[in-house]
Amino acid sequence: MGRSVSYPTGSVAAFRLLDDGEEDDVDWAYECLVDEIIDTTRAAFPSFETFDGWRGREDRILLRNAFADCGISTYCGLAAIWLAPRDDARFWEADFYHPRAALARHWLAQVAPRFERMFGELKMVGRFSNGEAVFERQKSCI
Repeated sequence: MGRSVSYPTGSVAAFRLLDDGEEDDVDWAYECLVDEIIDTTRAAFPSFETFDGWRGREDRILLRNAFADCGISTYCGLAAIWLAPRDDARFWEADFYHPRAALARHWLAQVAPRFERMFGELKMVGRFSNGEAVFERQKSCI
């Protein structure tokens, strides 16, 4: 069965190609993209703080605020830059005393279009039955 780049369930994802034909520079391109994600996201959404963590084995968390995680996942030269509702124990404990889950969903819905414009170079068109995804270039990137 085929597969594509991973990203957390329920997240807003923007897609980019990592490699530009230079195989030796993929690690450097990844680190530059990580720095860009952190700087751009913190400038656009000041509530985010840097965070070093993982969701599973493939989804790296770079930033976190009260409602969401922002991170990156890669597979075969394709990067998914994503915003996902928090799913950690500390969030759910806080949600128990002062409900946040609905606020988190609302916040993500509000920022999703801006986030996709900031980072999206590719748009997912669909998936084949074997799990492989099909992408097309965005008409314009901002």
